[in-house]
Amino acid sequence: MEKMWSGRFSAGASNLLDEFNASIMYDRKLYREDIEGSLAHAKMLYKQGILTQEELKQIENGLVQVREEIEAGKFEWKISDEDLHMGIEKRLTQIIGDAGKKLHTARSRNDQVAVDFRRYVLRKNLEISEAMKALMEVVLDVANKHTETLIPGMTHLQHAQPINFAFHLGAYLSMFKRDRERFESSYERNNISPLGCAALAGTPHNVDREYTAELLGFESVSVNCLDTVSDRDFALEILFNISTMMMHISRLSEELVMWSSYEFGFVELSDEYSTGSSIMPQKKNPDVPELLRGKTGRVYGALMGLLTVMKGLPLAYNKDTQEDKEGVFDAVATAEISLEILKEAIKTMQVKPQNMEKACAIGHLSATDLADYLVEKCDIPFREAHFITGRAVAKGEELGVDLSKIDFKYLKEIDERISEDVMEYLGLRHSMNARTSEGGTSSERTKEQLAYFKNYLSR
Repeated sequence: MEKMWSGRFSAGASNLLDEFNASIMYDRKLYREDIEGSLAHAKMLYKQGILTQEELKQIENGLVQVREEIEAGKFEWKISDEDLHMGIEKRLTQIIGDAGKKLHTARSRNDQVAVDFRRYVLRKNLEISEAMKALMEVVLDVANKHTETLIPGMTHLQHAQPINFAFHLGAYLSMFKRDRERFESSYERNNISPLGCAALAGTPHNVDREYTAELLGFESVSVNCLDTVSDRDFALEILFNISTMMMHISRLSEELVMWSSYEFGFVELSDEYSTGSSIMPQKKNPDVPELLRGKTGRVYGALMGLLTVMKGLPLAYNKDTQEDKEGVFDAVATAEISLEILKEAIKTMQVKPQNMEKACAIGHLSATDLADYLVEKCDIPFREAHFITGRAVAKGEELGVDLSKIDFKYLKEIDERISEDVMEYLGLRHSMNARTSEGGTSSERTKEQLAYFKNYLSR
């Protein structure tokens, strides 16, 4: 079948080349953006006197018909058409005749695909940002119920200091807020129109790029056409944004896997978002967070793939950049379902405060409080206080007793400067609430943080 670009060629493309060269079977996902871009381009061509009013009307009606055929599943996608741009233009010309052949005036597939793909990515930046907001609202709702719930704060996965569960969830709210801001920033930075750049150097036709940018909702037009048609930073950005977001989701997922085990018993995932074993009837597996961890590697692969594609490309457009879309499409779909299922899994999980607090009585979590007491009440230099506290911990280990429950007499034996009021300092809840510095884990400071996130989400 004759290609729309075949004038220079004396032999037709092989079937093997058609299969290798074509992107139509996946870039057709951009049909909406492509048709909207063509409608804007046609209006601009009419405004500039390049199309007649009748030709504009024919093109508009034809593109509406093409869109209806696609959405009704009646449009025939052919590998021989290479990409959606050629497929849509070819069908348009079949419907309206010679007027369809004028649509590509002052336009290249290079700026056409740049418009389509950029608008898709811009839209997905906003949609993922909104999905993140919904996830944050659920996490915030759970957190608001647990500002007094003790849980071991850990470093090196070892018990460190007592914190409250809301404070722990607040750390993820902080991560997710940064993620949202990255999507929003990418949208603002990349909201510029490539249309009118043509192949790489602009066009001699009297086009109005500002007009098409306005019609398509862009804030402005790009500055340099050579850069514009080969730029895929916007695609790399959304892949990086998704990868960072999924990294944060994976960290939370790892904790959900641990917390839902018998060894921790901090949460129980809903039956709706758990699976069983094919051989062990008693099993309730945390497949949702496990899959979320696994899918993080999947989106990393998409980011690394596109970075590698782009790293050695000379200006301007190269066919290599046809490899930009599949990874983005897959990463976006992965992000969307991941956010939705994580939201539901957290909304429906059961939190077990008693088990969390019980775990705080293991590992001498109030040891730092003893050192702080020695500094504050006994005027002992911190390094010496640290040593004395270490001896107290060793005594607790010898007795098989957590420092928060050790008998005062043993502390007095270690250092006679210690008074009985130290026992208040060693209490787990006192330890948690003593951390009143801004951003700290005390219940009051935690409530301030949750109020901050509530205000952020209400914007």
